[in-house]
Amino acid sequence: MSSLPENLNRTFLTDEVKNALDAIRAKLGKTLSKKEMKLAFSCIDLTTLGAEDTQEKGRAMAEKVSLFPKHFIELPNVAAICVYPTLIGVVRENLKDPKVGLASVAAGFPSSMTFVEVKELETAMAVAVGATEIDIVISIGTFLEGNLDQVAQEISQLKKSCGKAHLKVILETGALKSAENIWKASMLAMNAGADFIKTSTGKMEPAATPEAAWVMCSAIKEFYQRTGKQIGFKAAGGIVESSDALYYLAIVREILGEEWLTPHLFRIGASRLANNLLTSITEEKISYF
Repeated sequence: MSSLPENLNRTFLTDEVKNALDAIRAKLGKTLSKKEMKLAFSCIDLTTLGAEDTQEKGRAMAEKVSLFPKHFIELPNVAAICVYPTLIGVVRENLKDPKVGLASVAAGFPSSMTFVEVKELETAMAVAVGATEIDIVISIGTFLEGNLDQVAQEISQLKKSCGKAHLKVILETGALKSAENIWKASMLAMNAGADFIKTSTGKMEPAATPEAAWVMCSAIKEFYQRTGKQIGFKAAGGIVESSDALYYLAIVREILGEEWLTPHLFRIGASRLANNLLTSITEEKISYF
């Protein structure tokens, strides 16, 4: 049975996205609000996804996040730690803040180029050892070939493998090229069971872009209006500066409203951004993470 939604296709007018983003940036202005920066910080998925990641790195990250409230009493903690499956155990053992989620990439990340049975097993194993959130990548080649039913079915299967864990579906928007494809992939993923849709893996260029964010948030809005189901949005890949984080926050606010500006529905996947936001907030050079 097809899992494809009726509103899968949308045509974007020339300069439609650009003009909308120009208007959002004009509202944003040049002033960095500390209140907004604290909000952005609370929505960070603190991420390490390097081939050289060690158990010690995972332990140190978990301990720093756990101790963060003691060092920065007036600031919220990050939303989650995001790692490869092999670091889930050590992060789980050393993460003492129950409000911080434990996210793991899975299902053949970052290329998604493996057997669906392997993807299902890796996803289920990641949840079994402690992941509360799973980040997967759509089968990009399959999508670009037009085999949309296959892509949708795979997402649905992986949603089942997640059990109670939240499923974040990465569209890898830089590979999709057009606003029409990003819209189509967004609708496809949400209809197939995604709890979040996410821009990028951070492993290819371009990664997150405001243009992709605008299209994805617009798709989330239409999906919500049609189904009443709130789907989260995650921007990830290349978001480093405090001003960039606030721009994505402004895009979400403009399209989806204040209700979406919580860690439950908005995330920023980042590593260097956390220290940069801390530096901007405290007005002191911070290298905590």
